[in-house]
Amino acid sequence: MNEDIRAYAKVKKVKLWQIADALGISDAQLSRKMRYELDVSSKREIMEHIDRIVARRQSA
Repeated sequence: MNEDIRAYAKVKKVKLWQIADALGISDAQLSRKMRYELDVSSKREIMEHIDRIVARRQSA
């Protein structure tokens, strides 16, 4: 499930725990949430967080 998010995070070298931290939830909560296919808006939000994590890493 949600292979597009997992692949995007892998390409950007962002760990799922980092995404969970950016969302303000635990990594266990994110894993449970991703067991089922997410709707488009949720996927978009997560991918935006991935982009922000990458941008922060590059500016540091």
